[in-house]
Amino acid sequence: MNNRFNDMRANIASASSATTVLDGSAHRVLRNTYMLLSLCLAFSALTAGASIALGLPHPGLIITMVGYFGLLYLVTKNRDSGLGVGLVFALTGFMGYTLGPIISMYLKLPNGGQTVMMAMGGTAAIFLALSAYALVSKRDFSFMGSFLMVGILVAFLAGLAGIFMQIPALSLTVSAVFVLLMSGLILYQTSEIIRGGETNYVMATVTLFVTIFNLFTSLLQLLGFANSSD
Repeated sequence: MNNRFNDMRANIASASSATTVLDGSAHRVLRNTYMLLSLCLAFSALTAGASIALGLPHPGLIITMVGYFGLLYLVTKNRDSGLGVGLVFALTGFMGYTLGPIISMYLKLPNGGQTVMMAMGGTAAIFLALSAYALVSKRDFSFMGSFLMVGILVAFLAGLAGIFMQIPALSLTVSAVFVLLMSGLILYQTSEIIRGGETNYVMATVTLFVTIFNLFTSLLQLLGFANSSD
């Protein structure tokens, strides 16, 4: 009887130890992700500011797509090495450069500065609120994964159609949908990190950065349209 009790106690202690290790690992991924994300956001803001100050033109849709997916492929391939971190800065810096001309365009509009600041504030508020909710509640949002993947793909294709067919209403609808999808992706990715589903902070950083980028540009388009209609 005593041997059986001791074996049971040992199993419980072993399980408790494994949980502690898992929590510690998730905490490290979360800490490294937020640290790298903060640095990437600052670097992207710097490249965007330089792009605005120098009056650089937008590289165009094709170069933007090739640059983004090419760098994303390289980051994914090198995600377990130090080179992967450097490539993350290359990717986020490139995205900051493409963002500069877009912000410049909105700054030239009436109340453009206010529109840009509102988009920044809205992006920060949404990201912080949803991240805090996922961290505090510790809810499992993994069920959203498939829906988000399909939704983002459909919205992306619809956005391309809106650009090529020059349908403003479709572009605005896609922007509104992207705000919802990116909000869901923040919950999903944060949940994956804290529950141990995402163990690579490089890929977690890229996902959250792209989420913030798309959230900001979508809010910028919606707010810009609202201000132009006043």
